[in-house]
Amino acid sequence: MFRTIRTLFVALIIGAGLALSIVQPASAAASAQITLNPTSGPAGSAVTVAGTGFKATTTGTVIVGSTTFAFQTTSTGTFSTGITIPAGSTGNLTITAKTSSIKASATFVVQAAPAPQPPAVSTAALRFGVATPGGPLASTELDEVATLAGESPSMVMSYKDFLQSPPITEMDAVRSRGATPLVTWEPWAWGGGVDQPAYALARITAGDFDAYITQWGQSFAAWGKPVMLRFAHEMNGNWYPWAEGVNGNQPGDYAAAWRHVHDVVAATGATNVQWVWSPNVPYWGSTDLAGLFPGAGYVDIVALDGYNWGTSQTWSSWISPVDLFAPGISQLRSLAPGKPVLIAETASSELGGSKPSWNTDLVSYLAAQSDVMGFVWFDMQKETDWRINSSDSSAAAFKSALLARRS
Repeated sequence: MFRTIRTLFVALIIGAGLALSIVQPASAAASAQITLNPTSGPAGSAVTVAGTGFKATTTGTVIVGSTTFAFQTTSTGTFSTGITIPAGSTGNLTITAKTSSIKASATFVVQAAPAPQPPAVSTAALRFGVATPGGPLASTELDEVATLAGESPSMVMSYKDFLQSPPITEMDAVRSRGATPLVTWEPWAWGGGVDQPAYALARITAGDFDAYITQWGQSFAAWGKPVMLRFAHEMNGNWYPWAEGVNGNQPGDYAAAWRHVHDVVAATGATNVQWVWSPNVPYWGSTDLAGLFPGAGYVDIVALDGYNWGTSQTWSSWISPVDLFAPGISQLRSLAPGKPVLIAETASSELGGSKPSWNTDLVSYLAAQSDVMGFVWFDMQKETDWRINSSDSSAAAFKSALLARRS
């Protein structure tokens, strides 16, 4: 009898022990937890994962997305291990630690990495400007140019026709980048071709557009910050309706129209406007610049547009920066002594010569001209690939040339 009772008692004790051993993992699982340090940061962050309540003296795995990290627990079921948040992770990322049947999770908040800041605007005497396909509001394009150049452009050019409103939002965007807006204002309707009688120079001078011109002047005056206004550029050619000899325009009409537009804008109090008179580089058959110049009192900056077309066209050939610009700059100096000179549009083709060498020579030549205030690179793929990075070697030479002129 006593032996039977003792046997039952031992059986109960053993059964209780077995029951405790069976529920132990569940108890451990319920108390297992992990902590993260830090709990948030960008992808690529180093994070320490600490755990308690895990199976003692065993190996385990931290799981982060599709990436795993091994760890070893202590005799008390704790561990601490380092992990790295995988590149490309976003949002709330679940991090799980497990040993056989025990696991615990915590959340890491992946923060967007701060956008890299573009290089600063240079204070070099020769200013660097740019025109890109998307214009002043295309911040990504402008950031890419800044990276390629090793500095942010100090002038950003945009184009507007006579059907568009003053680009104040775009000018604000340029200003926020530490640059000066350079607005090319074209007296025509885009897409209408050279023959547009509605925009004949005589009509501008007669006052047909005075209300519209006044609106622009008032907007500039209210804006109040420096803006460069390049009105009716490349007037010595024959490809725009404001050129003399096309669209019914007569000799003398251009200068008269310029003076009228200038006076209407000036009457609004827009003293912050710098007037940029910008012919194309003179070529055989182009209109003589003297008859197109409105007078020193009507112009603040004289400019030239000139491109190295290389062999990209049937009519073109490779030309050096000196041969391209020196004759025109000489004429500008004679017409407007003491006025700063701007190269308002330029770029080179890759075809027919070495564009890297051309880029280097351009900046070197212009930097040596004390009255040349800057140049604007036409960074577009249009008639040919004018872009700074039309090739890696072109981009490298451009960046090096700008750096050299800062030294």
